Amino acid sequence: MRFLLRPGWLALIAVVLGFVVACYTLLAPWQFGREAQREAQQQAIDAANTTPPVPLAQLVEPGAGVTPDVEWRQVEVTGTYLPDDQGLVRLRVVAGRPAVEVLTPFRTSDGRLLTVDRGTVETSSGAVTPDVAAPPTGEVTLTGRLRLDQTDPEGRVLDEAGFRQLYVADSRLLASATGLALEPGWLQLAADQPGVLSPLPVAPVAGGAPFTNLSYALQWITFGVIALLALGYFIRLELLQRRGRPDRSALRRALSGEDDEVPLPR
Repeated sequence: MRFLLRPGWLALIAVVLGFVVACYTLLAPWQFGREAQREAQQQAIDAANTTPPVPLAQLVEPGAGVTPDVEWRQVEVTGTYLPDDQGLVRLRVVAGRPAVEVLTPFRTSDGRLLTVDRGTVETSSGAVTPDVAAPPTGEVTLTGRLRLDQTDPEGRVLDEAGFRQLYVADSRLLASATGLALEPGWLQLAADQPGVLSPLPVAPVAGGAPFTNLSYALQWITFGVIALLALGYFIRLELLQRRGRPDRSALRRALSGEDDEVPLPR
């Protein structure tokens, strides 16, 4: 087994063990966590679907912002849109087509400033800003779902084509760009609401189809087992080859015609 101490074998063993450790301590737990997050979001959506909408003030105090325990709950608000401070979320994809997401500030009748996600508008490409239908003027009553702000690590906000353009749905970035004291979080409009465009789907954002992340986690566990079995197979194959390998010194003597020394009789 001394061949395992050779540099090539040491490197192979280090790579395999590093991969296995990553599978069991990083990759598989990460996918298990995403599956648990997706399941928790789906349960919150299911619970919200069975709960009638309530006035916003019953769930979120003025200035407090949306919290994880009330995300996806349905609320009602009355007020007016502020279209002059509208923002777009770039690089969205809807049904395989490029789109933008429209964020419009909204002033409630009691003076609160909210961010309303009116849905999406299809565009010809991610570099083109489409025409966006204006929201209704005057006082309207909206029903929508409470959503948490997304996060752009770079905090990017562009000013193009007359819109503040963002890369995530984040009321904080829109507030900074417009100077409005928008409350944290945003309201996802339901279908058939005043000012809605193509409404966003009501679905978990932590993963894909049910059990997708669970299957990925099991795959990483399987890959770790396969890596260990493959390493063991190659070690065994090397051992078998070495056991069946002839004595090289004897082979050289035979090829050179040298005879083994024969002891002389006494």
